[in-house]
Amino acid sequence: MERRVDRSLQCTQVAQLYLHFALARSIQYGVSPLFVNFKNVAIESIAYSLPDEVWTSADVEAKLAPVYERLSLPQGRLELMTGIRERRFWPSDTTASYASAQAGEAVLAKSSFDRDQMDLLVHSAVCRDRLEPATAAYVHGLLKLSGKAQIFDVSNACLGFLNAMVVAGSMIESGQIERALICSGENGRPLVENTLEQLLAPEQTRQSIKPYFANLTIGAGAVAAVLCRKDLAPKSCPLMTAAVVETDTSHNSLCQGDSAGDALEMLTDSEELLVAGIGVAKRAWTQFTEATGWTADTPDRVITHQVGKAHTRELFNALGLDLAKDFTTFETLGNVGSVSCPITLVRAMEAGAYKQGQKAALLGIGSGLSSLMMAVEWPQS
Repeated sequence: MERRVDRSLQCTQVAQLYLHFALARSIQYGVSPLFVNFKNVAIESIAYSLPDEVWTSADVEAKLAPVYERLSLPQGRLELMTGIRERRFWPSDTTASYASAQAGEAVLAKSSFDRDQMDLLVHSAVCRDRLEPATAAYVHGLLKLSGKAQIFDVSNACLGFLNAMVVAGSMIESGQIERALICSGENGRPLVENTLEQLLAPEQTRQSIKPYFANLTIGAGAVAAVLCRKDLAPKSCPLMTAAVVETDTSHNSLCQGDSAGDALEMLTDSEELLVAGIGVAKRAWTQFTEATGWTADTPDRVITHQVGKAHTRELFNALGLDLAKDFTTFETLGNVGSVSCPITLVRAMEAGAYKQGQKAALLGIGSGLSSLMMAVEWPQS
């Protein structure tokens, strides 16, 4: 027992030394625990992949017809409450790595860099192939990346992709790497199908179905981005300039998901989560504006995590942002977890809603709760 305690103390001391070293390095490169400043990180390319199969909200409700009839629930409430008309799904057996690799191939096709030039691969989805090895290991194999590439997963609910951008961006900023590939592939179909089965159980009541409602907004999709050192980018690219994080784990029980065998379950207190999430976002926005000097008028476009129309309305009102600057995808994609915010950025770029000479604020949120806000500036060529 004494030898175990001594060993534990030694590990703790090593961890403390590493933390001090990490903080010292952070200060050296303009990073604080709350604010990260980027001067040399470009989003060289960003692309996505979507499944072909579409489920409308009416389709979802049709599958729930028996419970709707038994509990006298009005048809159309799913779209009415969320603003989500449809979402897409891959087949149930589609792995996270397959989805991520689809987006990875799409972004490599757009990128001016070869796949062998990637120094880092990060998989950042909620979904994963298995607990071990990292899903990044499977994505790396599917994309046939170089053996020199570091690989790992970053998982933080719907915030994972933005977290991965900060991690990879910090590694580029510090000179550890020159290029990074970030991928995320989400397939919500198994969760939604399991939720439908649970909701059809005869013991369900109007009250007991509430924690399952958010599951019906989930969709599927994949997104990938290539980040690089700014001077390596061959054309005008959006630049990551700053990021701020605010965390409040006192709300970590409001949205919890787990698996038991092949079954998936997620329970969400949607009303309390909305209130708590807006509170965390308000504190993050205050820090963001103080750190960057931005105001609510600064961003030309605001890209948020795509929960639904109520979340969007409440968030913009709370932060004093103009809804005219919003760009949404939840109407046709639903909530695609970690894919939602970055895929919305790509779609805004495709639509000409975010273009050269403009600034964008990426406002992410992940259950737990954590908010990450990122400043992205796209200079004129």
